[in-house]
Amino acid sequence: MRYRRAFTPGGSFFFTVVTERRRPVLASAAVEVLRTALRAVCDTRPFVVDAMVVLPDHLHCIWTLPPGDADFATRWRLVKTWFTKHCAPALRAAPNRARMAKGAQALWQHRYWEHALRDEADFARHVEYIHYNPVKHGLAVSALAWPYSSFRRYVAEGVYPADWGQGGMDFEGVGHE
Repeated sequence: MRYRRAFTPGGSFFFTVVTERRRPVLASAAVEVLRTALRAVCDTRPFVVDAMVVLPDHLHCIWTLPPGDADFATRWRLVKTWFTKHCAPALRAAPNRARMAKGAQALWQHRYWEHALRDEADFARHVEYIHYNPVKHGLAVSALAWPYSSFRRYVAEGVYPADWGQGGMDFEGVGHE
């Protein structure tokens, strides 16, 4: 099967990236390894992380690529590879036969989901989805209570009040789990 990807040079994209078999490998120590992986890739292939949340078995983020550049696929390959090489060995599950034949690890799902953000309203809806995700999954009582998110940065910049999202949110048609 061939996947169709939206390639918009200089675009902003929402991503969902999931661990293999939804194993909870993205715990606290691994989050710092992931941050370092993102920085390392960004040093050689620049992009802006506009919003992000890391949950135990998946992450959501929005990236904006430089003008004229639409290559998020290489960036994700490099981030996943860097993380896999530098994370604690105990996080790597034994690969199945197909992965072994390709020399691949069993840490990330092969695919990820991306959505090209169409306009400012679409961008804002996806930022809110990202920040509310830990509450949606029952991992935190509020967006502010989850430590692995860009939400606090948005509060510090005055975009949201600290109590934003309390009382529930509706995100029909946004995101991908």
